[in-house]
Amino acid sequence: MVEHALEACSVSVPRNHPRCGVCANKLVKNGQTTAGRTRWRCKHCGASTSQSRTDISRKAEFTSFISWLTSTRARGEFATSTRTFTRQTQWCWNVIPTVTATGEVHDQIMLDGTYFNGWCVLIAHTGKHAIDWQWCDQEKTASWTALIRRIPARVAAIVDGNGPLTTTIKRLWPGTRIQRCHFHVRQAANKHLTRRPNLPANKELLAIYTMLTDVSTLEQAAAWTGEFAGWEAKWEAFLKHRTTAQSGAPRPSYVRPGQHWWYTHLRTRRAWKLVAGLIRDDQLFTWLELAEEGLVIAKTTNALEGGPNKAIKDFLRHHRGLPVEHARRGVDWLLYRQTEAASDPWELVTPSAWAKKPERRLVRPDSGRSETTSLYGTSFSIEDGNGIQKGWGGRSR
Repeated sequence: MVEHALEACSVSVPRNHPRCGVCANKLVKNGQTTAGRTRWRCKHCGASTSQSRTDISRKAEFTSFISWLTSTRARGEFATSTRTFTRQTQWCWNVIPTVTATGEVHDQIMLDGTYFNGWCVLIAHTGKHAIDWQWCDQEKTASWTALIRRIPARVAAIVDGNGPLTTTIKRLWPGTRIQRCHFHVRQAANKHLTRRPNLPANKELLAIYTMLTDVSTLEQAAAWTGEFAGWEAKWEAFLKHRTTAQSGAPRPSYVRPGQHWWYTHLRTRRAWKLVAGLIRDDQLFTWLELAEEGLVIAKTTNALEGGPNKAIKDFLRHHRGLPVEHARRGVDWLLYRQTEAASDPWELVTPSAWAKKPERRLVRPDSGRSETTSLYGTSFSIEDGNGIQKGWGGRSR
């Protein structure tokens, strides 16, 4: 019975007997190559070859591709030359990373968009991991809707003040509290009031903006709100100053042609309305109110700005010169590796990726304007002076 079992095992195990690609005869081992791989030789025709598994070769190429894409090393360090690496890993651009939902719902979510080369990527972040992202041309309602619809509602959303984003959150997540990023609020103060304002009202308002970073309790938040209310009462008349249009007098660029008057201190009013609107909508101290309920919510989007956004900028700087399609794919891999359930990138590769051939872009001969093409055509003409010139170039005619 033991002999029968051994015979069954020897029959079931496949044997490595490759055949010659020239005459189809069996090959025999003939030493090793310089890379350590077995060399095979045909006794009939003398042809020599070495066998390789496509999946193992492709995995090595893809591993090198991901290592290069997510590092600052040059392509030449992963192959004998830059051109060799580019040729071997050309198929790797066909692999698209896909986000796997973990089912875990975090209390907070940070939302922001970053731009490059006419494109914008909208990112959803928990403060530690990327959740999902959406490509678009700019931050608008349709773009944010496409992203937010794929994500369950959170307790709080930390935003930078983008109008379409706030509108989309209120429409799709009506129960989600909004926390305006304090860093972006401080940036808005410098934008409207400058860093060194001259007017006394602007100096006092900038000081109130500066004190916002020191607020850490609800009592301090109430005191800060009182300081702002006192500033409003003190400079109420100042905020209502108007300038009347006069013939021959210069008009600001923001004034409409038929407008007869406008507010004199427009930048001061913008800085004032920003804070007044955040207090009215209860979006300034949401993180403190939720802390009373035992929830830890960030007051800034620094984790997103200093995490994925900075990584994207660094990636585009280190790999500058990539085509837009490749740059986008690189950003996809960058964000995928920052997701919570990121698996081995090789698990996303299928044989169709390396079997797919790159599309060739053909230049159409009639790519010019239709009226010009029909009138003059698209080829060279001797009447236009485009013929072959003969003789010495310096001869005077």
